Amino acid sequence: MKALATIAAVLCVASLAGGAERAEVLIADFEGKDYGEWKVEGEAFGPGPARGTLANQMEVNGFGGKGLVNSFYGGDGTTGRLTSPALKIERKYVNFLVGAGMHPGRTCINLLLDGKVVRTATGPNDRPGGTERLDWHTWDVAELAGKTVVIEIVDMETGGWGHINIDQIAQSDVKKGIMVVDQKREIRIEERYLNLPVKKGAAKRRMSLIVDGKTQREFEIELAEGEADFWVFVDVSQWKGKEGTLKVDRLPADSRALAAVVQGDSIKGAENLYKEKLRPQFHFTSRRGWNNDPNGLVYHKGEYHLFYQHNPYGWDWGNMHWAHAVSRDLVHWKELPIAIYPHQFGDWVFSGSAVVDQENTAGFKKGDEDVIVAAYTSTGRGEAIAYSNDRGRTFAEYEGNPVVKHSGRDPKIIWYEPGKHWVMAVYDEPAGKRGIAFHTSSDLKKWERRSFIEGYYECPEIFELAVDGNRNNRKWVVYGGDGNYAIGSFDGKTFTAESGKHQASYGNCFYASQTFNNIAAEDGRRIRIGWGTVATPGMPFNQMMNFPVELTLRTTEAGVRMLAMPVKEIESIRGKKHEVKGRALRPGENALAGVSGELFDIACEIEVGQASEVGVNIRGVGVVYDAKGQKLICRDKSAPMKAVNGKVRLRMLVDRTSIEVFGNDGLVYMPMGVIPKDEERGLEVFGKGGEGRMISLEVFELRSAWE
Repeated sequence: MKALATIAAVLCVASLAGGAERAEVLIADFEGKDYGEWKVEGEAFGPGPARGTLANQMEVNGFGGKGLVNSFYGGDGTTGRLTSPALKIERKYVNFLVGAGMHPGRTCINLLLDGKVVRTATGPNDRPGGTERLDWHTWDVAELAGKTVVIEIVDMETGGWGHINIDQIAQSDVKKGIMVVDQKREIRIEERYLNLPVKKGAAKRRMSLIVDGKTQREFEIELAEGEADFWVFVDVSQWKGKEGTLKVDRLPADSRALAAVVQGDSIKGAENLYKEKLRPQFHFTSRRGWNNDPNGLVYHKGEYHLFYQHNPYGWDWGNMHWAHAVSRDLVHWKELPIAIYPHQFGDWVFSGSAVVDQENTAGFKKGDEDVIVAAYTSTGRGEAIAYSNDRGRTFAEYEGNPVVKHSGRDPKIIWYEPGKHWVMAVYDEPAGKRGIAFHTSSDLKKWERRSFIEGYYECPEIFELAVDGNRNNRKWVVYGGDGNYAIGSFDGKTFTAESGKHQASYGNCFYASQTFNNIAAEDGRRIRIGWGTVATPGMPFNQMMNFPVELTLRTTEAGVRMLAMPVKEIESIRGKKHEVKGRALRPGENALAGVSGELFDIACEIEVGQASEVGVNIRGVGVVYDAKGQKLICRDKSAPMKAVNGKVRLRMLVDRTSIEVFGNDGLVYMPMGVIPKDEERGLEVFGKGGEGRMISLEVFELRSAWE
């Protein structure tokens, strides 16, 4: 931190009332390794200025340089005080950047004169779910000219948003920054959508839609001033013909962003929908905005329901809703309106699951349709449920929410047939431990905690599978967010592991996977979808879902293991076929010379022979079997894999932003987030260090599922 500016011993008070503008006097910019002459008390401010965002904190932005005061050190539970050396007032104003929790007197910056607070400011966020952004604040201190004062930064709040961010404190003859004010716009809702302009990296502002005197929608958005990077939308069809108010907090006074909002019966920019440069063509992506965890996977009346974590209003994580899409074949998806909105701003809809209540155990059924019940984490309340009497098109929240209140999240509900009861497997953190808690219920409303297993983090899953297809030999599988699974037994209350955890994914593009409920009665498959963690820069959407896979349990030389292979429905988008059989793999020879494209389904069986390496080069990305190391490699990821009778089998699904690799019939699953160069469109099969043999090779060019 730069030293306090030298203050003249004699201050001309008259100069504060007028005259030429003088250079500002820097008090502190917090760029040093420590706080210098400032006195530090407590733990909240850490050993020195923060370098931006701290552990487990939302993204901090809006500060100057590289450092700032950030009292989130150790989380919201820590407290402390940071006090400056004495200084004299020699300018009209004191300007500074401030952000984080609005707790007047408890998370604040104070100006002290003779030990008394004469000026104070706190953060702009008055409830959970706010923003860490710093904005300018100004104290008028002209009346204090020549007086000796002290600045203190205080964090005495241990609850939500119990911290404060401060930076760039300086004296000046002018107010710093742009004046920000709350702005409103009255509208008559006449069309289906409100289209909102977004500029990536712009300040995040809170926006509200008020209809019938009630806040109907409230979220954060990076509203564009001028040209938008892309447009997002709010479906307002239910209020067509009504008067509404759009409100945005803390916009620059001269902002035209709110005026740029337009109505329409279509999404602005939809003429290029699903044709964008980095749009995956057979992996599900949302029309606009961010997606992460798949939620509520359930099959009902010919439809696969994919609910998912979604920010409808921005490219990054935030504003968590449950979005919704349906498919009849797991390949072609139709995006439906948002299924579950947040209870209120800051009380977000986090991950969960869905079931079909065929016996109407909850009593929600109103007509002939079986009820779909969704269970999710309401971040402000606990585990909540909502129900649908129209095949998931609309949901009503259960008035008795929350149904479980604890220190975790992400409920997965299943029906346990032997006991005729529901089971909730939910991530929990009792006494600082991390694991899965099991609860049971007869009606989805009242739950009893039964057991707990350690060693799992987020997004729990539990299901039963036949071993080697033998329905008389069935095992239970349990895993958390990373998919690493244990095999064992389950009596409806307690899971007993028969093995340690086994690795589920060896790639860089997989998390928070879930399997479909209610599908076993249809065809016996256990189908899983994961979150494909790959960014799509410059696009109006971000992230994707992994392609659906069928899970099986097979006996291997190492014991019972879970295998994953693409669902057979991928065949519905296959096009031209290229086939090679019984061909030697020699250095410099390529059986696929002349084959090029973007989208492929590739399957091959290779006899390793004398080769040190064999594999396929896909659009410049190698999928390599290392014979000596007995491992499968793609870029910086590898997985142990032994050749079987001297042979390896590979399956690869190639999309615009990913290559999903399946080794030895799914014993190895390696989903890779990869964005090849535009000019890289070719395929190559190869052997190195000796001769191998391509026993069989099938390459299918794939059509877009969006056509």
